[in-house]
Amino acid sequence: MTTDGRLARGARTRTAVLDTAVALATEAGLDGLSLGQLAETLGVSKSGLFAHWRSKEELQLATIERAREQWAEQVVAPAMRAPRGVRRLWALHVSRLDFYAAAVLPGGCFFANAEFEYNARPGPVHDRLAELLAEWIAFVERLGTEAITAGELAAEVDVRQLAYEFEAVGLSAVMRSRLLPSESAYPFARRAVLDRLRAACPDPTLLPED
Repeated sequence: MTTDGRLARGARTRTAVLDTAVALATEAGLDGLSLGQLAETLGVSKSGLFAHWRSKEELQLATIERAREQWAEQVVAPAMRAPRGVRRLWALHVSRLDFYAAAVLPGGCFFANAEFEYNARPGPVHDRLAELLAEWIAFVERLGTEAITAGELAAEVDVRQLAYEFEAVGLSAVMRSRLLPSESAYPFARRAVLDRLRAACPDPTLLPED
């Protein structure tokens, strides 16, 4: 029991450290993230962090995984409570915009920033970001396919195109909101996807009007 308690405390500490790393990376960049910077921010010894991550790259990869967990917890999980079909697809978009608008992360979106930062840098960090982007797109495509199967989206809807538009609107919203007032970004992002879904839905009453 004592060992289990220590392991649980160690896991909570590691998660808390990585939460800080995710937040820092949205401001300083993933490449700017270091064990020294993290230790200084947390007020702990750098040597203590070496027990978890032996290199900057290990820390970066662990930070990416924690960002993925945050996304699953705070964006995907709320949307999955909506009924399967077009309403779940819509809920996913709204959940994403709500996550951005709540300023959970100081730099807006971890993945948007990291993908721009590493899109021309080969290596393990680039490869893992690419894998997760492909995973996310495939997930949106799956929700689109489920909506078609349920008869809540027209059969001719191209789910690959739909997922592309979802991602493009989401990225544009978070990037624009960092430079301009958020009211010039999120309402338009909401409207763009809502209009797209209502136009393709045989029963538009399943979706809000605005």
